Amino acid sequence: MPSKAKTGKKLVIVESPAKSKTIAKYLGEGFIVEASIGHIRDLPQPSDLPAELKKTSLGKFAVDVEHGFKPYYVVSPDKKKKVAELKAQLKDADALYLATDGDREGEAIAWHLLEVLKPKVPVYRMTFGEITKEAIHRAMDNLRDVDTALVDAQETRRILDRLYGYEISPVLWRKVARGLSAGRVQSVVTRMVVDRERERMAFKAASYWDLTGQFGAESGSFKAKLAAVDGSKVATGRDFNDDGQLVSSNVVHLNEELATSLAAGLENADFKVRSVDTKPYTRRPAAPFTTSTLQQEAGRKLRFSSKSTMQVAQRLYENGYITYMRTDSSALSDEAVTAARRQAAELYGPEFVPQSPRIYANKAANAQEAHEAIRPAGDSFRTPAQVAKQLSGDEFRLYELIWKRTVASQMADAKGSTATIRLGAVAADGRDAEFSASGTVITFPGFLAAYEEGKDEGRGDDDSDDARRLPNVAKDDSLTASDIVAVGHETSPPPRYTEASLTAELEKRGIGRPSTYASTISTIQDRGYVRKQGSALVPSWIAFSVIRLLEQHFTDYVDYEFTADMEGDLDKIANGQAVGAAWLKHFYYGEDADPGLLSIVNNLGEIDAREINSVPIADGITLRVGKFGPYLESTIPTVDEKTGEVVESARANVPEELAPDELTAAKAIELMETAAPEERVLGTDPHTGHTVVAKNGRYGAYVTEIIPEMTEEQLANQPVEYYKNGKPKPPKKPVKVKPRTGSLFKSMSVDTVTLDEALQLMSLPRVLGEDAEGNPITVQNGRFGPYLKKGTDSRSIGSEEEIFTITLEQALEIYSQPKQRGARAAVPPLAEFGPDPVSEKNIVVKEGRFGPYITDGVTNITVPRSTSLEELTRERAIELLAEKRAKGPVKRTTRKAPARKAAAKK
Repeated sequence: MPSKAKTGKKLVIVESPAKSKTIAKYLGEGFIVEASIGHIRDLPQPSDLPAELKKTSLGKFAVDVEHGFKPYYVVSPDKKKKVAELKAQLKDADALYLATDGDREGEAIAWHLLEVLKPKVPVYRMTFGEITKEAIHRAMDNLRDVDTALVDAQETRRILDRLYGYEISPVLWRKVARGLSAGRVQSVVTRMVVDRERERMAFKAASYWDLTGQFGAESGSFKAKLAAVDGSKVATGRDFNDDGQLVSSNVVHLNEELATSLAAGLENADFKVRSVDTKPYTRRPAAPFTTSTLQQEAGRKLRFSSKSTMQVAQRLYENGYITYMRTDSSALSDEAVTAARRQAAELYGPEFVPQSPRIYANKAANAQEAHEAIRPAGDSFRTPAQVAKQLSGDEFRLYELIWKRTVASQMADAKGSTATIRLGAVAADGRDAEFSASGTVITFPGFLAAYEEGKDEGRGDDDSDDARRLPNVAKDDSLTASDIVAVGHETSPPPRYTEASLTAELEKRGIGRPSTYASTISTIQDRGYVRKQGSALVPSWIAFSVIRLLEQHFTDYVDYEFTADMEGDLDKIANGQAVGAAWLKHFYYGEDADPGLLSIVNNLGEIDAREINSVPIADGITLRVGKFGPYLESTIPTVDEKTGEVVESARANVPEELAPDELTAAKAIELMETAAPEERVLGTDPHTGHTVVAKNGRYGAYVTEIIPEMTEEQLANQPVEYYKNGKPKPPKKPVKVKPRTGSLFKSMSVDTVTLDEALQLMSLPRVLGEDAEGNPITVQNGRFGPYLKKGTDSRSIGSEEEIFTITLEQALEIYSQPKQRGARAAVPPLAEFGPDPVSEKNIVVKEGRFGPYITDGVTNITVPRSTSLEELTRERAIELLAEKRAKGPVKRTTRKAPARKAAAKK
């Protein structure tokens, strides 16, 4: 068979279409650049396996757990067309270049392409950290083979996550709630948020007092704070533990009385300077961005969520503005160091650049050196001003942040001096009081001229050194004193995690991989385990139940060190020091004293679901996590004041917006005392004989009928069906009749609604009659108020009470008028949050067809179901709009009309 004629064409496959155009331009003629659009195949759902495989060792996970944990991959249905296109392009190519991303996932995508396309031409693995002409040409000079160790590590991770999720999630379904999920990293991250909330719930505040005063010298005045009394340090927040106990020795704990009397005793005291201590101040710049530090800093400075940061960074990378955005490395290439130093010298002066380049070591527990830090692309950097017109608002702000951090990382230290003045006097009652003031003066800004790193909220009350200049004083100088006042303080609980601080903690502990932090934090919010309150992450009560079950029965799998060690093991596989199949066997089946996941799942024993879903709040009051949300239950019988009935277990709903640490014993008692009755029997429907009750539900008050279950005698008297052979079929389960229900009007309550009103509500929709064409017209209540309905034509009416009074004639009159679209009086917004920092237009929340949504007049985003309007903040609204902008406009595909066939010739 003759060999295939050479065409001179080379096929290059990248991951995203955005990259392909730019890379094609740099490679020139002879290269065809196509995008795989991410992964082309993955593990299928076990239910989608071929019938002959479902009963084999592949059936449970789509992974053959009995034969080396071999996965069963399928090409995704939406990628079959793409695979066919790639195969067609490959037929005419003389070489294949796999140019997917250079991380483990990118390596796995390259391997999957190799496995599916089965090329018969030379194959080269091509990687680059930035999309510039120089980088692409360097990549062509450094081609290699697919790294099978990296592929093994990524494949092991994928199978590990499948085993973990598919074995543990069903336990959550049975014991907590359907639809929940467990994940190797997501469950540990959820535990971190829950643990922090537990600390806040257990926290007991301590009160302490100190003094402040204004002091003057000939050269100026300054503010100082009480530091010591009679030679002993004054207690501050750092001297107390979370139980409110003073734990530091040799400190004096001032209460209000002692502090107030000391302030009074110092009114006419003679203050003198006791010491002046001046030290040189030096501050080094922060390292260039890694994935983790970029997410943290974008959260602090730009108010971006981790997810939004990565979406914007992805676009900047794909369009050639920054280097690859998934990296654990803070190192810069020689070209980047030269570019940063050159630009710093040009913009700020040669004195702002140190003699030697700075080299940064990684701080992450499991850092990989596979990539460079995130920096502006190219061997010379474009300034923010040079790219401003080419980028959107969010893209520009993130690029500017990356540019500033990169340039600052190669600049000189900031220099200055820190001065501390100690001054004191003896009070009228003989107590010696010593005050202290500190200030830092920057004499040479160095890198601060370009950039200063942000900080997360911390604990403690000590004032940081302000960038202020203290007056020039000397020991024994006399000072005037004024405004000496006693100030009270309370210790604060540990601050809740923000996305930025949670990311920092995950990196510090070595849990997960920085490239997955954004998706993990997004997942635990989407699953309902965590919600945002401002920028703080607050766990739900269902998260408490899930974590409690996992801690008690799957202890290792939510252990912080165990999870971090797994990352270390995956690193060993990536480095070729271990084999994935052997590691998975040990993880799943265990070895020696280590039982393995399968053994733990098979020997769980009895799990008390009620105990798992219960949290004691106060004496006799327990929080339960129920099917329809959390509620409080009293375990002490109480007497209903209105009816005199003894209620064995009174209940009260817990407001969704109430954070767990806010549900104190006092708050629980208040909720129980003010709770509306859960259920009230209204009477019997005279037509059906069914009992009618009014209830308080999760989504509001409503009435319903109680349909009794069939008795054994009724079940026995059901007609018997027979098979064709004459044998009787087993009796069918009776079909449950759906009870009639009706939401109460706004003017009604469970306490006041009557039986007649309930029967009316349950009879809706009400049929008014027919129009001239025989179309039925009904009236009913809806989410947006009462309305008429005729086929698909709906018309609003005035009030809920009109539902039972409106006549057919009135309805026909309404339908005789043209339908009003947009001509109604303007509805005021549900909330207003002021101007958006990007569009500078006013942010409002409006009621839309599909629920409330946030808009700045340019970008619209639906308010997430997990966020109530009451807890929606300006910061959250800005963040949601930023995420929507980061996704870009929705691409709407238009189907091309089929070409008309030419008329047949006669």
